[in-house]
Amino acid sequence: MINANFRSNLPTPPLILIVDDEETQQLFMRRVMEKEGYQIAEASNGQECLDVCQTNPPDIVLLDAMMPVMDGFSCCEQLKKNPETRQVPVLMITALEDKKSVNQAFAVGATDYVTKPIHWPVLIQRVRRLILQSQLYRQLIDSQEKTERLLLNILPEPIAQRLQQTEGVIADHFENVSVLFADMVGFTQLASQICPTDLIVKLNSIFSEFDQLTEQYGLEKIKTIGDGYMVASGLPIPRHDHADAVLEIALAMQQSIARLTQQTMEPLSLRIGIHTGPVVAGVIGIKKFSYDLWGDTVNTASRMEQHGLPGCIQITEATYSQLSQQHLFTERGVIDVKGKGKMKTYLLDCSSDFTLKVPQIVQSTKP
Repeated sequence: MINANFRSNLPTPPLILIVDDEETQQLFMRRVMEKEGYQIAEASNGQECLDVCQTNPPDIVLLDAMMPVMDGFSCCEQLKKNPETRQVPVLMITALEDKKSVNQAFAVGATDYVTKPIHWPVLIQRVRRLILQSQLYRQLIDSQEKTERLLLNILPEPIAQRLQQTEGVIADHFENVSVLFADMVGFTQLASQICPTDLIVKLNSIFSEFDQLTEQYGLEKIKTIGDGYMVASGLPIPRHDHADAVLEIALAMQQSIARLTQQTMEPLSLRIGIHTGPVVAGVIGIKKFSYDLWGDTVNTASRMEQHGLPGCIQITEATYSQLSQQHLFTERGVIDVKGKGKMKTYLLDCSSDFTLKVPQIVQSTKP
């Protein structure tokens, strides 16, 4: 049952566009609809209707069938072809009662129709019903868009699209990916010295800047772990320069922390580890989705961070082989890595004349 008082729950009165070339008929409809509490816009032919809808789309169009310049059938057809007005209900008003005219009205996209002479109580009820349907549809679209925005906040766009298409288990193998782990050295000590609220505000500020950097460099933030940050390059869309891109963001993250340290005089630094190799990536969870990575590459990148040095970027031989021609590194030597044994690692020589490459075009897929 339609609630006759539904308009009171809407932020503004619905806008009705009355399209009729007969001034007397237009005046009657205006008075009836204004008495019902609606806003009114008017047009005297189909072309004027299209112009009004282009600048101020109404909640419903009351469209006369027979008019000069452009009749109601042609006008309705144009409204339904336009993505901006496709969902606006069109109530055709016609003196034609033959089956052919009725079929034509629905064929061009009319939502409903009434015949002349107009039975006003019937018109009022149909307008109420169509506006309510239109409002419910808009609420549904708004809800869907909100859901999509939330989904894009936690999943890469290509993965979110696959999930929305009801794809089953999402699990992909990537042969060449560079994984970065970063940990804030000194943050644990800082946490014991400031209140929880200030701690969260500071951590959020740092991670928000890191998030912007991942967007800027076209990389994928995987997750945060306490005061640690994990980034992957080369997925879900493969890229040939994945190792170079992840090194660029590592330097940008270091510069970000350096600026913060200068501003606050707090002794913070980043310990960063990078490794390159194959990974498995996929979505886990039922209620709380998470896009994550698995494999030895992930574990090794984590170990590079854990066995690294404050303020330094440590990489494995696999990553070094893809970067040695473009950047200067210092061989750290062979170190004993938990779970991996002896490994040769390298440190980026940040004292060299290194120019940070900042992408000129930012392509963000997040809302």
